[in-house]
This record gives sequence, structure tokens and C-alpha cells, in this order.
Amino acid sequence: MGASSGVGAATAKELSRRGWTVVLSARSEDRLASLAQSIGPNASYKACDATLSSDVAELEAFVRRRHGIPDVVINCAGLGQWKRLQDTSPDELRLMIGSPYLAAANASRMFLSDMLDRRSGTLIHVNSPACYMAWPSAVGYTASRFALRGLHEALSQDLAGSGVRTCHVVFGRIDSEYFDHNPGAAERMPGIAAIIRILTVEECATVLADVATKPRKLVVHPSMLRFFYWINLVAPWLTRWLLRVTGARS
Repeated sequence: MGASSGVGAATAKELSRRGWTVVLSARSEDRLASLAQSIGPNASYKACDATLSSDVAELEAFVRRRHGIPDVVINCAGLGQWKRLQDTSPDELRLMIGSPYLAAANASRMFLSDMLDRRSGTLIHVNSPACYMAWPSAVGYTASRFALRGLHEALSQDLAGSGVRTCHVVFGRIDSEYFDHNPGAAERMPGIAAIIRILTVEECATVLADVATKPRKLVVHPSMLRFFYWINLVAPWLTRWLLRVTGARS
């Protein structure tokens, strides 16, 4: 899911380069068609809003008919503006919980029973540092990212010993279209984020392709973000303070 641009599109290209057959899905059919054409015969596509049950059913039927049960499902969809709760409308809150959480849950359940019967398969959820460390002025975004992390953690319990893996991949800031589509977000980035290098979509794609090949429960990338992840585990009060005092005011 979320294959039409950014990390999702780059990952589809990288997997195809490695010999995988990829099925591209996102809401934008035009972008999917262009991407599939650029990848070549290893790629097919089906437009889908994974928050809608009718679209999910159509995508499931398409994949089953064309390819059978997939080996890997990558949940890479995500949106959401960084705002305080009082500045966020009910419709915006619904959209943000829909993607990434609801879209990932629907995509994950699509073939889960078949994966369990087969005793193999991998679910990969792409997340933000906000799923561990909340910063100011991003309430709806943060809540949706915590929900995606909760999906992964709950699946980890249900899938233990089943042969099916769930993987949680957390990236730092990525040089992608997100900040173009969400004006003001860059200005609300906490100051401590400046010491964590910005990732390219191609680097993220390489990480995801590696996880698809050799699944790991948790990947936090890059290394400096991993440092803050461990600090947050040991002293969450410290990361909360740092994010608050270095966060932009709005």
C-alpha cells in the first residue's frame, strides 16, 4: 500500500530490480500506471483506498486472480498534517486514523488467513518516530502512528510461532513529497531532529527490500534515530522534555 510515490514507489522499483514480482496499490491510478510502466513486466497495479471495504475486496480479488497469495505485504501509506487538536477538524482526524492505521490493518488481514495456513508470509509496517516519541503540535498524526505501532505489537502476539512475521520499520525524516503536501510541518520539526540525517527514498527502499528478504521485528533507521529510540526506552521523560523545549511553537 502507498506505492504511488515516495518510499513506496522506490521500494517497488528496488524489489523488482532484485527479481520480485510486485503489485502496486494506492489511491492514484494515474501514478500507479506510470510507475508500473517504468518498472516493466514484473509490476502490475490496482488502485485502492484501503479504508473502504469495497476497494479492499476488489484489490484482494485482483491479487488472488493474478498472483495468488503474496509472500510480503508492505504497508507504506500515510498522511496527516501536524496540528494541535483544537486546530484539527473531525474529518482530518478520520483521514489520519484511516491512513496509516486502518489502511494497514485492512491490507494485513487481506491474506493473513492464507499466510497462516501456509505458515509463511511477512507483513511490513512503515512508521514514523512519532509512534514512540510525541512532539508538540502533531496530535492527530501522532495518534495515528501510535495506532500503527499498536497493530504491529498486537500482531506480534497473535503470530508468535505461526511462521508469519510482522515487521515494524521506523524511519527518520525522509526527503519526499510529504513536506510539500503538508505546509508548515517542516517548521514544526523539533530542533533536535537537525542532528539526524535526512534519508533518501532510495535508501529507505533498500532497507525495506532487505527486511522483505530477511524479516526483522524492529528496524529503526538511521543510527542516530536508533540512539534516541534507546534513550527514550531508558529515560522517556528526557526525550519528552527535549522534544518539547526544542519544538517549534505555533
